[in-house]
This record gives sequence, structure tokens and C-alpha cells, in this order.
Amino acid sequence: MHFTSALCLLLGSSAGVLADPILTSFPNSLALPSSFDPIKEAYWTGLPHHRRTPFAVSPDGKSAYLAYLDAAYASVIVQQVDLTTFEAVGTAYETTGYEAAGLVAHNDGFALMVTIHATGSTNLPPTGDYVTAIIRVTNGVESWRTPVNGPGVHPNTMLTATTDANGDLVYSETAGLYGAYFVVTGYTGDASGHFGDSIQYVNTKGALQTITGASSDFGCSHNTGIGLEAADAAPFASICAEDQGDIWLNTETQYMSGVKIANENTTNGCSGEPMGGMSGSYSNLALFPDTTKYIFAWQSRGALDLTENAWLGTPYTQCSPRWLNHNVAIATMSDKNTLTGAEASSTVGAHNGDGQVNWITYSTTEDHQNVHVATLNPNLALVTWETLTNFDCQPVPLGCSGTYAGTSFQFVDSTGAKVGSPTSSTSFFVSGDIANVGTNKVCWPYVDMTWDLSQPLASGTPVSKMSFACASSGDSTAGTASSPSSSSSSPSSPSSSSSPSPPSPTPSTSSSSSSSSSSVVSSTGAGAVTSLRTHHHVASRTFQTITIPTAPVAASRANEYGTCVW
Repeated sequence: MHFTSALCLLLGSSAGVLADPILTSFPNSLALPSSFDPIKEAYWTGLPHHRRTPFAVSPDGKSAYLAYLDAAYASVIVQQVDLTTFEAVGTAYETTGYEAAGLVAHNDGFALMVTIHATGSTNLPPTGDYVTAIIRVTNGVESWRTPVNGPGVHPNTMLTATTDANGDLVYSETAGLYGAYFVVTGYTGDASGHFGDSIQYVNTKGALQTITGASSDFGCSHNTGIGLEAADAAPFASICAEDQGDIWLNTETQYMSGVKIANENTTNGCSGEPMGGMSGSYSNLALFPDTTKYIFAWQSRGALDLTENAWLGTPYTQCSPRWLNHNVAIATMSDKNTLTGAEASSTVGAHNGDGQVNWITYSTTEDHQNVHVATLNPNLALVTWETLTNFDCQPVPLGCSGTYAGTSFQFVDSTGAKVGSPTSSTSFFVSGDIANVGTNKVCWPYVDMTWDLSQPLASGTPVSKMSFACASSGDSTAGTASSPSSSSSSPSSPSSSSSPSPPSPTPSTSSSSSSSSSSVVSSTGAGAVTSLRTHHHVASRTFQTITIPTAPVAASRANEYGTCVW
């Protein structure tokens, strides 16, 4: 077991002395009933993302489940996992499905969010599109399954399908509700052909609940960043990142409005993947247990030079990026509707648009991505991210390739202050949900493989085993498996826990780009090509063609996605 040197930091409201994160791993501990492809390509760039493996632990702490899409891309499998050895328990559940999009563990089973083919003979989605469903399995037997979009779901307003179910599934025992937040594509009504997101609620008997002020048929535009966490009553805490320039705490609005968390450099059809993008939007928003407090983590390019969003008008703004590389940012909330700090600026003409951000990293020489957060107790959270060196970051805001330099783990308290130093590892990363396991300990699944972010990659080598890793504080036993090689400092970490004062000039690593909807930008780099994409904005009913650099994969998937529209 690896122990770091800093063992003398005391949290005011937690019991005992805390170390820096203590990491342990269980390589290849779980034999999979069917093989698994660990890579899913990003739509815009073709760069590899971790294909999500949802992981959840039951409230009584006795059962854990792992969900994944098999390598044939046709079945979703849920395997029970022993929380001591991280080996398989019993026979796996299997269902026809095309994406494992979320998982909730119960004392008697689990609930799974999955994409499936719609059933029936009328009002079906276009060929190739799926719908999202929640499936409840009790003691190994399917109790019910409820589609949350597709035929028959809010038909009076619009019908939506699911191309990729970026999003999450959560459950509130107090409310007796499952909450699902996921990306959708409209195929009837005014939203036909446009991309948005949807928030739906299902009760414990599998009945879809339309809740005024909580349910949403079609919300944030081109959302590739979703945060969702349970609350004692609907609406649940929610965050969206849209393609018009902002990240919103939209619990009260379920739309691209509410409390403005951050300005982000975006362009029509591309929100920049602040919460992971393809196969992302999990473990980005977490509730501190036994409190009303939340913490949110994302990857950001920073924000400079705010301009008015000409399409949407006041108070919407757009910005230029401070860097083309990403840094790690967090925000804390006192409750599901309220930031503890200031909102992001909406002042047109402001030079600094990110003065409110609490930066965990602040580097011009490294890129940071695959950002996640989980809470260990009422006052302690863990923020994780991957670091790339020798990066190549594309403007508009596309992705970054580079040399993978490891995954970092940093404790922060419920005020957002850093606690101790980061611990880093090159032995594992985070590719599935981070779940509480025991006291002051969280664990997650990963695949024991060489992680390569140097170039686009459409798929990976299928594997037959899953690995697990855990992080704990000094108040908990971290496990008995072999520990990975770690260091007490991450590849990049600023010296202060508070947000540093942003420098006036844009760092030299950022080339000139514009977030204006009408701008034409060019890009250089491996695999970059230029293609035309048409953005349709429903609210204003205006149309504009923009030139965006994309990887060849985008063109090859044009039939699947069509033009990038909202």
C-alpha cells in the first residue's frame, strides 16, 4: 500500500487526521462474461474516450454492480461485484442494448439506464436512432422497463430519440424517484433534427412522472456536458454545458439559463466536452452526504473578452479561450440552486470572464481532461483528472491530443479549498462511475491497458477482465491489493487552494480563435480537415453555415448524426 508523506492536515468538520489520497488497485480482478471494447471515439475529433462503465454500490454497502456494453455493441451486461476482492458474484444480467448510460444500486438489485430500440409500429425514431430506457432488476429478475423518450413520451410537444446517451441516472429514496438526464435528438415538431437534452423522472413502480418545474422534454443546446445529482425532492440538482457559451446550474430552469457557473469558449454545435463528451457526463456533480452541499468539477479553457451572443441576446455572452489547453475547475453549491461563490460574469466587454473560477490546476504547458469528482464524507471530496504533455489542442473548441502523463487525485473540502497535495498514478485512470465504498473511501472501474491520447482512435482492443482502483483518506483502510506507483505531487498543481488571479495576456500556447457564431477558423494538426456544418437555432429560427475543423471521422458519421443542429 502506498502512503504519502503529508499526514498532518486536519479538516475542521471531519473527524481525524487526513493523508493525501491513498491509492490502491485491483488489476484484472473481475472476469467479464463477455468482452468489452474500452474506447469510444469522440464525435468531433475521433480522439479516444473511455467507454463508460457505470458502477454503483447499494445503500447498505453489501452489493456493488458494474454495467458495460459488450464488444459486439449489442448487449448491456450488469455484473455483481464483491467489494473486498472486486471479483464477480453470481450470474450476470444481460439485455439487448447499445449504451450503458447509468446505474443505481439497490439493496435488492439495481436500476439501469440503457439505450434500446423503440418498440411499436408508429412514431418510431429514424432508422439507426435509439431511445433511452430505465430498467429495474429485482433479485435478478427484471421488474419493469420504462422508456423515457421515443414513441408515446410527451407526444404533444415533440418526440425525441437518443443518438448518444451522454448523461446520468440518479435515485432519491426520500423522493421515491429516479432522475434521468440525457442527450436527445428531436424527430417531430419544432425540434425535429435538432440536438438538445431531456430530464425525466420515473417512480419506483416504473411510471413516468411529468413534474411541472422539474421535467424537461428539450433543454440545453448541443449539450455534451451533463451533471445530475439526487435531492430530497424534484427537481434534482442539474448542470448543463451548452454550445452558446455557458455552463449553467439549471436546477430551477432545466434550460440554458439559471445560475451561470462559467463562461466557456464554444461554437454552434460544439460545447467543448467540459464534462467528458462522448461516454462522459458521469461523476461530475456530487452531493456531500448528510448535507445540502454539492461540488462540481469540469475541464475549462478559461474565458477572455466577453461579447454579446448575437443570436440569443442579453444576458447570453460568448468568449475567447484563455488557453487552448484545459485546466481543472471546480464550483461548490450550498444547495441544489445556489452557488457558494459568485456567478460567472455576463458583462459584455469584460476582459476576464473567468475571475470567479476556483482553479485546481492553472497551467499553460499541460492539458487536463477526463475530470471527475466524488465525495467521501460531509466535508471531503476527491477531484481527479488526466494530464497530457506535448499537447496539440485545436481551436473552436475541439479536443487535445498529446502524451498521457498520468492521472491525478486531489482532496478538496466542502468550501472548495484544496487539502494537501495531489497523488498521481500512471498505472490506472478513471473510466467509470466513482462510488462510495465503506468509510472515507471511493472506488471505480478501469481497464488495465496503455492509455494513448496521441491520435484519433475509433475503437480499442477488446478485453475480458475489468480492474478497479480506490482512493481513501488516512481515516480508512484502503484495501489489500497491490498499490500502484504514485507520487505526492501531480504533473501540474498550483501552489494555492484559492483561484489565482488570471493573467492579462492570453498565454502563448493559445492561438487566435473566435467564439463568434459567424467566425471562420482554420486548424492544423494530425487528421484535421475542414467541413461545413449547418446550425439551426429553434428559438430564433435563424440559420447559419460555419466552417469548423473536424477529424475525418465526423464526415464518415454524417449519415448517423446529420448536420450538427440544435
